[in-house]
Amino acid sequence: MSTWTTPLVLASGSARRRQILETVGIPIEVDPSRADESFSPGLPAEEAVVMLALRKATEVAARHPGRAILAADTLVRVDGQLLGKPNDSADARRMLGLLSGTWHDVLTGVVLVADGVVRERMAHTRVLFVDSTPAEIDRYVAGPEPYDKAGAYGIQAVAGWFIAEIRGSPSNVMGLPLAEVRELLAEAGLPLPALGS
Repeated sequence: MSTWTTPLVLASGSARRRQILETVGIPIEVDPSRADESFSPGLPAEEAVVMLALRKATEVAARHPGRAILAADTLVRVDGQLLGKPNDSADARRMLGLLSGTWHDVLTGVVLVADGVVRERMAHTRVLFVDSTPAEIDRYVAGPEPYDKAGAYGIQAVAGWFIAEIRGSPSNVMGLPLAEVRELLAEAGLPLPALGS
């Protein structure tokens, strides 16, 4: 099996995305994108996450010619509303109140730029939250966890307390859908990790 000669460039400062890739054995170099993350309110979420990931990937690719670049963008959708990262504690509290006791969608666009070719994927996971009390939400919002995550939560830590059911990719809800990343790497002819070695 071939191995990486230079690390994959991750166009994200997300500690979760970095950890997910490192856990499966993909060597990475982190260079967070500085691309604009705004989009038209009328754009469907499925298109918005791919467009934003593409914008991030191409912005970072310009700084790393000849390198493989991976970018991702995640949004949460509940009752037709799109939730990104909360602006402050009040915004985090609002988001978690919207999610309480209901199903929502976690959508992630993933883009790989390698050898001048752009490859795209979109992952969709359904998540059900339990009915959360205002006191539980207040305690959660008082900690550091909600503020760098779409929808103001992450399943891999304390917010797992709120989750009743997941339909689809758990790694997508963590921030990076591994099945889609695997497909992109394979299509580009890049090395897949030697799991367990």
